Amino acid sequence: MATEGSALTPGEYIRHHLVHLTNKKQESIVDFSVINIDSVIVSSLLGALVCFVLWLAARKSTAGVPGRFQAAVEMLVEMVDSQAKAVIHNAHSRKLVAPLALTVFVWIFMMNFMDMLPVDLLPSIWHVAGPAMGYPDYLRVVPTADLSTTLGLSVSVLLMCLFYNIKIKGLGGWTHELVTAPFGTSKNPIWALLLGVINFLMQMIEFVAKTVSHGMRLFGNMFAGELVFMLIALLGGFASLSLGGGLFFVGHVIAGTVWTLFHILVITLQAFIFMMLALIYLGQAHDAH
Repeated sequence: MATEGSALTPGEYIRHHLVHLTNKKQESIVDFSVINIDSVIVSSLLGALVCFVLWLAARKSTAGVPGRFQAAVEMLVEMVDSQAKAVIHNAHSRKLVAPLALTVFVWIFMMNFMDMLPVDLLPSIWHVAGPAMGYPDYLRVVPTADLSTTLGLSVSVLLMCLFYNIKIKGLGGWTHELVTAPFGTSKNPIWALLLGVINFLMQMIEFVAKTVSHGMRLFGNMFAGELVFMLIALLGGFASLSLGGGLFFVGHVIAGTVWTLFHILVITLQAFIFMMLALIYLGQAHDAH
């Protein structure tokens, strides 16, 4: 992208960087036949890396004085476990939910961390390798800046919530809750039917709203962060093209450094928020209204 990118306008540069490597052209606003290959590959590789690192930490753990690596992982485990205990009071459920929450936190952090790489680092490599293999010259390396990734994660949390609603309350108990919460019911058959319909609609709206907001929150923050890094990268481009490039270069370095330091907090906080919301929603699935 270095050679081609110098001929692009700022708008074209940003638009190029916002296009995914896909299996086909999207034909409608919602097109489930389109697969963002870059998001799938990057997230899968990072997921495998996270699982390997956590497995390695468990394999090498000792009862004595822990090393730095073991101590760091133990701190993460204790943090997630304490949050899970505060939200989910079923000890049997925590055996699955707590490790899952730990994996989600570390996995999302790693996907967010891809935003810390230089904007043109991997795309410039793909600019040479991709077309040579017959693929388009598009590549996005931040999976959480892809709405399909974040909504996929939030839908997975929704499916787990439905599973625990049925497991903990039973199919009959959960069905009863769907038509009696949050407004209760009535002994009058007509009012009971009316309240049942309203309660059911409110429950469905709640499930949809929680799922959409869960995924959109992570996507929105990471997409905005990605755009800011692109704008900062453009300052570096102007530094090499303009006569006053020195000022642009200074602005590029200062803005890049400040935003990178701030973004370390953002990517960690967003991973933690997503994990905590997942725990809260799963905790609600254990509680009866």
